[in-house]
Amino acid sequence: MPSHVHRVALVLVASLCALPAAQASPPRASCAQVMRVLADQLADAVCVESPDLTTTNPQTTPADNALPGLPPSAFTPRADRAVLVDMVSTPPVKTPINTVVPGLQISARIATDPLGQARFVLRLPFNWNGRLVVAGASAQRSEYNGDFAWSDYVVQKGYAYASQNKGTLNFKISQASDPLACRLNPTSGIFVHFYDDDPGQAFTRWTEFMIEAARLARLGIKGAFGQGPHYTYAVGTSNGGYQVRRAIEEAPQLFDGGVDVEGTYVDQKAPNLLVDLPRAVLNMPDYVSNGQDANSTAARNIRSAGYPPDIASTAAGGLSFWQRHDASYWELTLCQWQKRLDPAYDSYGAGLANYDYYRRQAVSDMGQQVGRIATTGGIQRPLVTVVGTMDALLPIDHHARAYARAVRARLPDGSGRAAGHRQGSYRLYEVQNGNHIESYKAFYPQLEYLLPHTQRAFDLLVSHVESGWALPPDQCIARGGAIASTPQQPGHCAEYLVGP
Repeated sequence: MPSHVHRVALVLVASLCALPAAQASPPRASCAQVMRVLADQLADAVCVESPDLTTTNPQTTPADNALPGLPPSAFTPRADRAVLVDMVSTPPVKTPINTVVPGLQISARIATDPLGQARFVLRLPFNWNGRLVVAGASAQRSEYNGDFAWSDYVVQKGYAYASQNKGTLNFKISQASDPLACRLNPTSGIFVHFYDDDPGQAFTRWTEFMIEAARLARLGIKGAFGQGPHYTYAVGTSNGGYQVRRAIEEAPQLFDGGVDVEGTYVDQKAPNLLVDLPRAVLNMPDYVSNGQDANSTAARNIRSAGYPPDIASTAAGGLSFWQRHDASYWELTLCQWQKRLDPAYDSYGAGLANYDYYRRQAVSDMGQQVGRIATTGGIQRPLVTVVGTMDALLPIDHHARAYARAVRARLPDGSGRAAGHRQGSYRLYEVQNGNHIESYKAFYPQLEYLLPHTQRAFDLLVSHVESGWALPPDQCIARGGAIASTPQQPGHCAEYLVGP
């Protein structure tokens, strides 16, 4: 055996020996055991012994609008699970399923929520490996948001899986006269009302219910298997990535590490969504009227707000990259955050395009509200961020890189290496040409998927936490490449967009 191969073999053996002994045959869990410990913590709880916890079983993810008494779009589990993967392409790009995973599934409301909207799902494979994954939810999506991207991946490996909905239902169709309604885009006559903007729905609840989901899941696992998890990991995308960051900052007693995918960065001074999005919304009409000229003042203004370059659509008459974001996300996201954090502002009178974050702080308590939900960078456990350079909803330099700068300002030597396990290591992996919305690759072939890199980052994090393996350094993952221990492009990607 060549010496280098021999060394690799020894390292593999040593790492396997270092892992805590997962139960070879954990006690057979039952719904009665789980509900005995969770009964007073949950409301409207349903526990079933499932023949398969993966999404090949249609019962794993409830049908959209399956909760009685709610208007359409308030609870849409199957629509929610499709937003983190690419269900537009043929075949769809999601987690492959290679095995059946029997176990228990518990779904419920969280009883302590005074608004009655916080929801929770817990999956307990009978072949439990002694570990737990707790997922955040993107946008205002439900607790089933991560089913294709995360649950299918981890339950096949034997992890218990829990998720929550940030304490909020999604939205309902409304009308322009509703003071909390947001139109779908600048040219739409359809208005929606996000439950997240209602009284009592402070964004601080996002952190609260991520932490509560971990606590409930650990309690349920102990009831099912007679012991709590050896390790607990947080995962999430976009607003769910924000939840991961806050969990790693605030609850080291519950989490051993996390993977944040293109998480939302919030800073009271900036950058944040209320600073960047108005500039994009303001300049889009001029950009379009100028023939989408990349050298126009409007285009330069959009790029100066942090946004990556525009891409023409491959479909005849199709929307450009910026146009698609403008039609689906930019104004709608700005409105939803403004309604929550600064509801006195006249969204469609004064105009969202004219929203001035700094001037509004002088006439409202919006600045203090943003400060209460800020991501501090003070991580207390290992954390990995995965992001695409072409993220046109949460621009990379104002979100992922900004958070990395905040973390490194707090770590002992500023390098991403901490002195002890309680503080944790940090890594930033940038996917060249990756975008916030995976399905957009169907319209713009230059884009790259994040999903395989996020799942690989999770496995690397687990090896780091449990076996002491070094995390690969910060790097730019080239198109068609993978996270590497000795990357060809360490640090940041030099360009937002490369290739034809």
